[in-house]
Amino acid sequence: MSPRLRLSLMGRVFAVCGMPGSGKGEFAQVLSNNDIPVRSMGDMVREEVARRELDVAPEVFGIVAADLRREFGDDVLAVRLIAAVGELLKENSIVLIDGLRGTAEYDVFKSTWGEAFQSVAIVTEKKIRFARMAARGRSEDGGTATFEARDKREKGWGLESLIDSADVQLENNLDLVHFQDEIRTWLNALM
Repeated sequence: MSPRLRLSLMGRVFAVCGMPGSGKGEFAQVLSNNDIPVRSMGDMVREEVARRELDVAPEVFGIVAADLRREFGDDVLAVRLIAAVGELLKENSIVLIDGLRGTAEYDVFKSTWGEAFQSVAIVTEKKIRFARMAARGRSEDGGTATFEARDKREKGWGLESLIDSADVQLENNLDLVHFQDEIRTWLNALM
C-alpha cells in the first residue's frame, strides 16, 4: 500500500495550541459542532485534579500539570491520549486534540501519526486573552498573577515555539462571530 493511500485511510489528527485564553476551546467547539471528535488535554488535567480530590483553585491546575510532567515526563498527556485518538480514527476521518502545550507532546503526536498530524495555532493579543479569561469564569483562570504565571509556565513547556512553527495559524483578535467564520472557512477548505 502506498504511503499516500495509507494516510488517507488512517485519517488526520489536528492539535490546536495557543496561549491561555486565545480561543482553543472555541476552535474545538466549532469542530465538535461539525461532528469532529475532540479530546482535550486540559480535561485530562481537570480529571486528575478531581481524582486527587484537590480543592478547585486557579493555581491547583498548573501545579498538577507540572507534577504530572515532572513524575512521568513532559509527554505524559500525549502518551496517555494516543490510544483514545487511535480508536477515534477507526471511525472518523479527522480527530482534534485540544490544548497542545509542549514540544514533547508535539513530538509524540508527530512520531505517532507522521504526515497525518498537523498543528493549528490560535494567535491572540495578550490583553484580549486576559479580558476573555476574566469573563469566562473557569476555575483555573484566576486573576492577573495567575494569568502571568500560567503564561510563563506554558512558555516554559515550549508553547511559543509550537505557535511559531504551527502548520496553520488563525488570528483571534476580533469578535467571536468573526473567529468562528475563520474556523469554518479553514475547515471547509480542509474538507
